[in-house]
Amino acid sequence: MKKTFFILAISSAFALNAAAQGVRDPKATVQTDNKTAQTGMNLPKPKPAPTTFAAKYSGGLFGFNKKTDGTLNFDEVNKRLVFRNKENKEVFALPYKSFLVVYPNSKSVTPTAARVAGAVPILGAGLANFITTKQRYLVVQFADPDSDVQGTASFKLSDKELLQSVIYSLGEKAELKQRGDSFYRPRPTGTKTVL
Repeated sequence: MKKTFFILAISSAFALNAAAQGVRDPKATVQTDNKTAQTGMNLPKPKPAPTTFAAKYSGGLFGFNKKTDGTLNFDEVNKRLVFRNKENKEVFALPYKSFLVVYPNSKSVTPTAARVAGAVPILGAGLANFITTKQRYLVVQFADPDSDVQGTASFKLSDKELLQSVIYSLGEKAELKQRGDSFYRPRPTGTKTVL
């Protein structure tokens, strides 16, 4: 009797799960995926990015190793992305034509206060280590025209909406192709990939 009840319960659970998920038409899914892949527009267009916004340079550019707070500016006249320090002095610039890939990245970090509270030898204080904040980064892979070297620079931005609008604006300004939430420069036709 117990076996029969157990089998009936398992069968009912599977049936309810299948009904809750619904029946998918595999042809419809494939057609939708192919359509979005053909257009290249996987995400809705975000609002335009501001011409100047706060950013923290986190590294990656040849000759600039120090993390620095400042601003990123779209220089439309010279077609480049300019990083300026707190004194509004230009630190470096990356021409739009040098961009290879522009994409978002994020990292979960435990704040210092939570780490300190988690180290206190009190019952339950260790739960503070589970408190995290998400830091969002703009990552730009580029071919440096001065040194003929490829590099990857990253900039910490304040929020997700700003990051999305900056990536979209950079992708359009640099004439890159969209793939998901990132943009890339397609390889010239006729070149082969060496693995």
